[in-house]
Amino acid sequence: MVALNIFFLIAGQTASTLLGRFYYNQGGNSKWMSTFVQTAGFPVLFVALYLFQFKSPSSPTTISGPETPTTKIILIYVALGLIIAADDLMYSYGLLYLPVSTYSLICASQLAFNAIFSYFLNAQKFTPLIFNSVLLLTFSAALLGVDEDTQGTNGLSHGKYILGFVLTLGASATYSLILSLMQVTFEKVIKRETFSVVLNMQIYTALVATLASLIGLFASGEWKTLQGEMHSFGTGRLSYVMTLLWTAIAWQIASVGVVGLIFVVSSLFFKCDKHICFTHHSSLCRDFLP
Repeated sequence: MVALNIFFLIAGQTASTLLGRFYYNQGGNSKWMSTFVQTAGFPVLFVALYLFQFKSPSSPTTISGPETPTTKIILIYVALGLIIAADDLMYSYGLLYLPVSTYSLICASQLAFNAIFSYFLNAQKFTPLIFNSVLLLTFSAALLGVDEDTQGTNGLSHGKYILGFVLTLGASATYSLILSLMQVTFEKVIKRETFSVVLNMQIYTALVATLASLIGLFASGEWKTLQGEMHSFGTGRLSYVMTLLWTAIAWQIASVGVVGLIFVVSSLFFKCDKHICFTHHSSLCRDFLP
């Protein structure tokens, strides 16, 4: 399960980030459309839900208790979905206003934010090995980002560049908060350990986020520009449709990996772009960290 979720996460995040940048480079300019496709691919998860109806191995720390009221779970899904929609919008602005290398560099701050939220919300105990993992991977991400940041600001004004920086940083912090809140939900509210629980979490929060993005798309008036955007897309109309379609699918693959890792390990078992940190069980750290 751990290895499968790692694969989903790396493949999905890499493809979705590159396709998102490709969308902007070829003439796409709708921030709300970019936000929409980050969650709109959730229907494909019903296939996975059908194929993977099996029990995950029980954990010795599983909490048993009365079944959680449906209303409470729905409210949690709605709240998380709205937070995800806001987070996706910040990421959309960041990817529009920043080069991919700079964007990836700022996303590396998620490592530190995850550590903070895991400590306060998930009672994560910090061992020297965990602290060393977070510290080294954060610095390695920064060094890679600085080394690769040769694209400049793509002709953008200084103000938009700063806005992209701030929004990407805020999105990284918000995403870390979402991971910790999901772990709290699994442990304190749902209290069940099956893969279907992971998929249900992703499906219903993505549904809420997609509806919120759709409302934003129409409320902002950006929907009026989509037809012209498709016709003027640099690589053609078919390429425009396929770019949005595969971006949506790639985001869902990545999201399953993220939620799955929270489920099988913890919210501090996280990844930002090319950097993965295994920090819940020391055996995992010994096996995977260089």
